[in-house]
Amino acid sequence: MNLTFFDQFSTPEKIGIPLITLSLLMPTLMFPNKNNRWITNRLMTIQSWTTNLFTKQLMLPISQPGHQWSITLTSLMALLLTSNLLGLLPYTFTPTTQLSMNLGLAIPMWLATVLIGLRNQPTISLAHLLPEGTPMPLIPPLIMIETISLLIRPIALGVRITANLTAGHLLIQLTSTAVLTLLPTIPILSMSTMVVLFLLTILELAVAIIQAIVFVLLLSLYLQENIK
Repeated sequence: MNLTFFDQFSTPEKIGIPLITLSLLMPTLMFPNKNNRWITNRLMTIQSWTTNLFTKQLMLPISQPGHQWSITLTSLMALLLTSNLLGLLPYTFTPTTQLSMNLGLAIPMWLATVLIGLRNQPTISLAHLLPEGTPMPLIPPLIMIETISLLIRPIALGVRITANLTAGHLLIQLTSTAVLTLLPTIPILSMSTMVVLFLLTILELAVAIIQAIVFVLLLSLYLQENIK
């Protein structure tokens, strides 16, 4: 069977059953749960400290009514970050390279922020579609442009994380293939390419972390725009 570089992004199946559900459950199964002990272990302490630190930094610029979103945004951050990092391991599948999954996360969250704004402050939310002091002839085209800009936000969220992770995985795949191909014939060039592969892996590790953070931060900014 002929394989292509893009086959690594297809959902794996076992006996006709897609295994993407197992990939999505892995982050949940990896994190330890709290127990009734007064003194927890080191892993639980580090997890609690990291979660509290990120939640505090995320909710800092958001007003008080938006703090009820802290659990949702922190959980989403943990899911995306863990999925991105697990996808860098050999013989694994990265669910966040699927545009359908990313749009499935981005569209409902973005729509919830918009509906909150229309419910709590409809005048201010609709005022975002038209800048103050706009000349009368420019009002219809500006409203159309701002409406398109508003509707394209969830698509940009999903496409951004998909494109960055897909491009990084493809670069690593191409570079590793070059290393294995050049090793029997030109070992020196193969070793030099392996250094590039190592640097690309570090870069992709940073991209996996940054894209998860950017996804959640943009959602928090959209939330801040629609609450008082």
